Amino acid sequence: MKKKIEALIVHVENSDKISEESRPAIIQKLIEWQEEDDAVNDVATRFEEWWLEIEPLFAELGWI
Repeated sequence: MKKKIEALIVHVENSDKISEESRPAIIQKLIEWQEEDDAVNDVATRFEEWWLEIEPLFAELGWI
């Protein structure tokens, strides 16, 4: 799991889809998760919660 999160950190660092302002916070959280045994569950839960919050906005815009 730690290797997968390490790869994700590299991907986040090189992504042009993540704003420069958000990148440090995302990377910091990924580093914290890298040290936790159940990081996958935590990551999945957080992204699911995030999606539930913004999905209605995407729907209003007609993007989904």
